[in-house]
Amino acid sequence: MRRAVACLLFVAMSAAAATFQDPSPPKLLEPVPGGAVVAKRHPRVTYHQGPKPLSSAAKVHDWTKFLGPTHDLVSTETPLLREFPAAGPTLVWEMETGSGYSAPAIQGDRLVYLHRIGDQEIVEALDPDTGELYWDFSYPTDFSDRYGYSNGPRASPVIDEDRVYVYGAQGKLHCLRLRDGALLWKRDIQSEFKIPQDFFGIAPTPLVEDDLLIMTIGAPGGPTVVAFDKLTGRMKWGAGEEWGAGYASPIPAGVHGKRVIFVFAGGESRPPTGGLMLIDPADGAVYSTFSWRSRTYESVNAASPVIVGNQVLISATYRTGAAMLDIAPDLTLKQAWTSADFDLHWTTAIADGGYLYAFAGRNEPDASLVAINIKTGQIAWDEELEWQETLSVSGTERELYLSPFRASLLKVDGRFLALGEQGQLLWLSLSPQGPKILSKTTLYLSRQSWTPPVIRKGLLYITQNERDFSSGKTSRLLCYDLRADD
Repeated sequence: MRRAVACLLFVAMSAAAATFQDPSPPKLLEPVPGGAVVAKRHPRVTYHQGPKPLSSAAKVHDWTKFLGPTHDLVSTETPLLREFPAAGPTLVWEMETGSGYSAPAIQGDRLVYLHRIGDQEIVEALDPDTGELYWDFSYPTDFSDRYGYSNGPRASPVIDEDRVYVYGAQGKLHCLRLRDGALLWKRDIQSEFKIPQDFFGIAPTPLVEDDLLIMTIGAPGGPTVVAFDKLTGRMKWGAGEEWGAGYASPIPAGVHGKRVIFVFAGGESRPPTGGLMLIDPADGAVYSTFSWRSRTYESVNAASPVIVGNQVLISATYRTGAAMLDIAPDLTLKQAWTSADFDLHWTTAIADGGYLYAFAGRNEPDASLVAINIKTGQIAWDEELEWQETLSVSGTERELYLSPFRASLLKVDGRFLALGEQGQLLWLSLSPQGPKILSKTTLYLSRQSWTPPVIRKGLLYITQNERDFSSGKTSRLLCYDLRADD
């Protein structure tokens, strides 16, 4: 056992939604109708070569929301490249980017990416196949991460029909028209709700649920969670009075025949507080809560909840660990088990065949890939994946010991794809018997690759968030061909 659980547990029930007032209803803008927007060459994009044609048997999907089409890092795309070539997968195009940790969102012929260059947070709509630019939109920011991490945005864009929602590190929320980038409405969440700067800025990605845009904001005294009308930006309800925003994004699921929003909240607070909230999306009523947060002040709840049937997993690091909770028909919560060794920092676990798989650990040196039994909470195995590889570093060949460390997992095409936090890409077979590396490659040598990968139409999108020590290239958005031969 690497760590000890150091949390307080508490179950509560609220019969009705709290009442909160909208501090500043936004003005709905009426942009001038525009004609078709034609993509043009992007000055920061290098196009390398076209991908292979899609297989005649291909199954594909768009990627319009954080954690994928079903909010659980599971993709139905197939067939994909089984073995990485010696030089790695084919690079289709790359874009020089600014700072931030956002993942792209893709619908049809629009890829939307949010990052920061200078004192501007920039939204760019690209052609996902070529990197050509349709439009861009920017707004000022002076956010500074007080721990020295990136000063760029953390939340990812969310696309819903012909609208895209972007949420910056200082809480500036914009609703833009997807086809041309026209501004429809905006809100300054941090200013309007008087939210102090949290440890690492504002991170939770908004959730579109029916006609609502649901967000974890953590306003002092409440609301912890707020829902806006997705068309007008006006507040519909608020929920919760105690907990800060945290860093995990809200997750929707159907449980016991009811639609429920799961929110894992808890950021900066003294004493440190936070935990899981189950919320009725219709009116914001809080069905139940469960306290789960490290006693360490400078800690975060960042891994999103994982719903498996009528259970939900929550997990955090800083000597906290995981808790599996049973969800009763009345939506109250009861602890099923806890595990100190399944401590997830920001990566979200994936459920498969009665087990949960994830890269656990607070820091790089203590990171490992862990499998845990969903029913019992018993660790099946705990493996540190590492190997030796000769790579060029600043023009010099060096023998390096490599590991994915705190990698992101994606379940796709009957296997698991792992993006290591220093640029390693691995195909894995995971089962209760253990992990097996099927194929691996190094895309680059760069720290802080903490953004989950995105797959759409057999193309893989990776965000390299820091300078590549191998090539010297700055941060980039990379598009790789992962299509299988027909």
